Amino acid sequence: MSVETIFVLVMVIAMFSALLFEIASPAFVVFTVLIIFLITGILSPEEALSGFSNEGMLTIALLFIVAGAVQKSGIIENMMKAWLAGSSSLLGSMIRFFVPVSLLSGFLNNTPIVVTFTPMLKRWCEERGIAPSKFLIPLSYATILGGTITVIGTSTNLVVHGMLVDYGYEGFSLFELAIVGIPITIVGLLYIFTIGYKLLPEHKGFQQQVKEDSREYIAELVVEATFPYINQSVKQAGLRELKGLYLIEIIRGKERISPVRSTTTIQAADRLIFTGLISTLTDVQMTKGLTLRTGTHLDIDELKNGNTEIVEAVISHQSSLQSKSIKQSKFRSRYDAGVIAVHRKNERIASKIGDIVLKPGDSLLLLAGTDFVEKFNQSNDFYVLTPLDTPESLKRNPAKGKLSIIIFIGMILLVTFGVLSMLKGMAMAVVLLLLTRIITAEEAKRYIHFDVLLLISCSFGIGLAMSKTGLAGWIAEGLLTVGKPLGLFAILLLIYILTNIFTELITNSAAAILMIPIGLEMAASLQMDPIGFAVTIAIASSASFITPIGYQTNLIVYGPGGYKFTDYIKIGTPLSVIVMAITVIIVYFWWF
Repeated sequence: MSVETIFVLVMVIAMFSALLFEIASPAFVVFTVLIIFLITGILSPEEALSGFSNEGMLTIALLFIVAGAVQKSGIIENMMKAWLAGSSSLLGSMIRFFVPVSLLSGFLNNTPIVVTFTPMLKRWCEERGIAPSKFLIPLSYATILGGTITVIGTSTNLVVHGMLVDYGYEGFSLFELAIVGIPITIVGLLYIFTIGYKLLPEHKGFQQQVKEDSREYIAELVVEATFPYINQSVKQAGLRELKGLYLIEIIRGKERISPVRSTTTIQAADRLIFTGLISTLTDVQMTKGLTLRTGTHLDIDELKNGNTEIVEAVISHQSSLQSKSIKQSKFRSRYDAGVIAVHRKNERIASKIGDIVLKPGDSLLLLAGTDFVEKFNQSNDFYVLTPLDTPESLKRNPAKGKLSIIIFIGMILLVTFGVLSMLKGMAMAVVLLLLTRIITAEEAKRYIHFDVLLLISCSFGIGLAMSKTGLAGWIAEGLLTVGKPLGLFAILLLIYILTNIFTELITNSAAAILMIPIGLEMAASLQMDPIGFAVTIAIASSASFITPIGYQTNLIVYGPGGYKFTDYIKIGTPLSVIVMAITVIIVYFWWF
């Protein structure tokens, strides 16, 4: 083992640890390691930058735009609403909804599907007295399973495809993964419909909990004429830095002032609406001229008015907000929104709102402007789980919405019949969407998740460093030493388990990129078809069911479903074992 190989091994272990313990955002961690490899000469500038021109990465960028345009049309969401309304029983509703969703996920990125359908499902459940937790994990799992049917179903598949092309192989055809994807989707859904849904908890959603326990979240103080800071700013009045409390709104007659800024003036008869640690309110009400409004309390929905709305959002893995407190991130001025409450692992964080340090998966309930959802619906910082109304341009011209679906279907057909490659098909679809003005250039830019692309692009360089220094070959030899005496089936099982552990602990794309060089080295040593190994790694990278952190769709439903970490383990472990068994068996008999 050379010095270079040892150095790369140490850096990969350090990178894995940083991703696991969330020291910084995944993109920053992987980018830092790539720069270290570049500076130390492990990689040349061309090698370090090779991921930025990779076909798979560029296809993912274009896929984000196409998926955003289809989501913007609202047609699929309206169709699913009407389709779901026709069901009567709980099990019938699940079958009626999740079968088409899994098929849809085979052609659209699953993240926007889950973001779009989560609020719709929550509202549907609440209207019928059903716990949203019975539907939200299945929503995530159905999209993960469906995403394995085609190579464009998930970014992980495209990453593996792109790496295969880089290594000189043909890569996947559009439906090559369906050989495994269709069986695991069918069996996986049958498990969810028969056993899985019985294991699901009956938790109330985050927003529902806050509504029902509004006395614990919201308090109202009235400013009397004797208050010494009348006509002075919130900051001068000492209402900005209260212990455990956060001033989210001022009601002044018929006027609503939200979010409240430090320069906002206080006037007599103002109603001050606080959130945070309501138990500490006694300290505030002792202030001369502030009276606690007793006998009445505001409901969460009463905070809404013509200029504000209640929005639920989940902090993403790529968020620039993570590891910062709400105050440090300047949340109020940055997003023009006030934080009402923060939940983590189905529990409210008992701390002063401004001091809460945000982590991926945290659910935020916000009092925001009416344009918040439209402005930040495609933000990398969080997944907004409040429905986006169909834009006025599409309401006035519904033909544009239908045209976006026609362009999307046309692109799939051209790729399926080999007329265009995936990259060319996506590029053509994006050009047509821009030319027909279904989306604008500004919207296209918003739809692209640049942090995800940076993570993937940099990860390609890490994979190349592992191959170039011989680290991938060294790990492959070690795995073959363990697996060879047990046969090829055991080797495939070993690759699947190792990849799946990585994807549960770090991220799916990073797991795939770390494992592909190792899998290809093993295929070369055994003189076998590398595609079988690549398919095993692609499926194992996507099949993240046991933790909420391994896959973004699991993270999106984590807070809104009111889940605990153990809920994923309970329902996800049997599903993970089923998918692993089917995948390894099919790969073993089909490719070898």
